[in-house]
Amino acid sequence: MQDPFFFGYGSLVNRATHGYARAFPARVSGWRRAWRHTVLRPLAFLTAYEAPGEEIDGLIAAVPGHDWAALDTREGAYDRHPVSGPLAHHAPHPVAVQIYAVHPRHSDHPDTRHPILLSYIDVVVQGYLREYGVEGARRFFDTTDGWDAPIRDDRAAPVYTRHQRLDDDERRFVDRQLSRLSANLI
Repeated sequence: MQDPFFFGYGSLVNRATHGYARAFPARVSGWRRAWRHTVLRPLAFLTAYEAPGEEIDGLIAAVPGHDWAALDTREGAYDRHPVSGPLAHHAPHPVAVQIYAVHPRHSDHPDTRHPILLSYIDVVVQGYLREYGVEGARRFFDTTDGWDAPIRDDRAAPVYTRHQRLDDDERRFVDRQLSRLSANLI
């Protein structure tokens, strides 16, 4: 039986944050990203939600042996859903794909008590830069809702557990995009 795949649209796009080796760029239709807070976590994070007519880039990766346990633990605040919309990908064969999304009843907008972490944004954008280049990373910003939420600048002492070191060009790119969107750094 063929391994199932997940569709990552946030930190899972950054291959340095996981060990799922069989991974391929992909685009899913009918979904969009948003920054949300949930009662299940103290800080804001990305979620996906169904949005007809929209599409987002990401990364699909095989879950060896159908062993979802580690990934379900990592994505503990999310529910896993089959991808129902069209999916374009670079895998050499058809795949069954799941996507993680926060249940709407647990979802709320980020606030100063539950901000987005800049170290989290950095990790996500680094993944998009590596997989999709500058234009793809810019598309990440443009296809994500919630940039009006407070962003906690924790670069000097990263709080995000999967933080990665950005080079100067990556850091400048993130900063320029946040400035373009008039993001609220606190």
